[in-house]
Amino acid sequence: AKVSRAAQRLPRSVNPGKPEQILHALSLAITAGAAQAAPALREVVDAFDGTTESPEDVLRWSWLAHAAAVALWDHGAWRRILGRNAEVVRCAAAADLLPVVLSALGAVTAWTGDFAATAAIVAESEAVCQATGATAWSFAPIILACLRGDRAGSEGLVRATLEVATVTGNGGAITFCGWAMAVLHNGLGDYEEAVTEAVRARETSPDIFIANWALPELVEAAVRTGRTELARSAVAQLERVAMAGGTEEGLGLVARSRALTSAGEAARQLYQEAIARLARTELRPELARAHLLFGEWLHREGLREEAREQLRTAHDMFVGMGTAAFAERARRELLATGKRVRRRHIDQADALTDQEALIARLACDGRTNPEIGAQLFLSARTVEWHLRKVFAKLDIGSRRELSNALAQRAR
Repeated sequence: AKVSRAAQRLPRSVNPGKPEQILHALSLAITAGAAQAAPALREVVDAFDGTTESPEDVLRWSWLAHAAAVALWDHGAWRRILGRNAEVVRCAAAADLLPVVLSALGAVTAWTGDFAATAAIVAESEAVCQATGATAWSFAPIILACLRGDRAGSEGLVRATLEVATVTGNGGAITFCGWAMAVLHNGLGDYEEAVTEAVRARETSPDIFIANWALPELVEAAVRTGRTELARSAVAQLERVAMAGGTEEGLGLVARSRALTSAGEAARQLYQEAIARLARTELRPELARAHLLFGEWLHREGLREEAREQLRTAHDMFVGMGTAAFAERARRELLATGKRVRRRHIDQADALTDQEALIARLACDGRTNPEIGAQLFLSARTVEWHLRKVFAKLDIGSRRELSNALAQRAR
């Protein structure tokens, strides 16, 4: 805050360049809040959400520009800016920067529910780290494990991350772990634990960036544990920070959180608004959770048939993505409505490894074996060996069949 106030006192140029635009927007978000900073933040996002920026500008400023998208709850722009950043960093062979960018890109990709793409990003990051000695925070593996409902895996990753973050004073990593663990515990139905983790995320760095993602988790967990005032306070905070950007992501999560603290027809309309808004975003796990929460509310209201429709939609979405804990929560609620539903095991047997999936994706993009090897620090012969294993698992004989086989496997 002290640095941001000093930045705000600096004289503004008549025609500010990118560094000055970014400094002004981000420092204003810290000192005055997202609502007042929204126009300046949007200018930054618009300047970097495309392909016209020079590689030099992307390398130097995109990491800060993506923070502006986070502040606006603009998930689409956030992912695109990081994706372009990763491509430019790869081309520049900046191996020390690449794992850092990939860690963030993997986290934002996980939030879309595309866990295969996330795992491929993690595999690339690990390959670079292993080959070069570079390091990166385990943000993508953490949120991936938490969304999947993997308690043991999540706790191990978080424990290792917090040990380093506490020593180095990395508040952002501590905040991220609190948010991710709140997601895990809400999925598992451990609402007391979810409250604790969400509050920790908020207290580490209140009112900025990652800490705000914990607010929807706090609302849900507080409602489930009877902490009505805490839930309403969290809704008010969420409204203040998430509505400034005017994005469907922010407005959808606000509507869903308001619905949790509302009753009667107002709650119904808010759940329906949340579903409609989130359906226009890439946040498929959040959309599935809106269906789940609406179904749970309908069941409590005694509207079993309507509840079953929402819960079935949520269950199918969760199973399709691989969010096992939330899928089980939806299944249990369906059973409570009197609807028999088979427990569907999310089977990972005979799946491609993360590295195999990454190599297969790169091959589908038209990369040659030497090109794939250069990106992953592998020999062309090693790439060919991995592709043979991929072909065997997919029961195909050549690259020409790869794209269709991967699409069929996804279906």
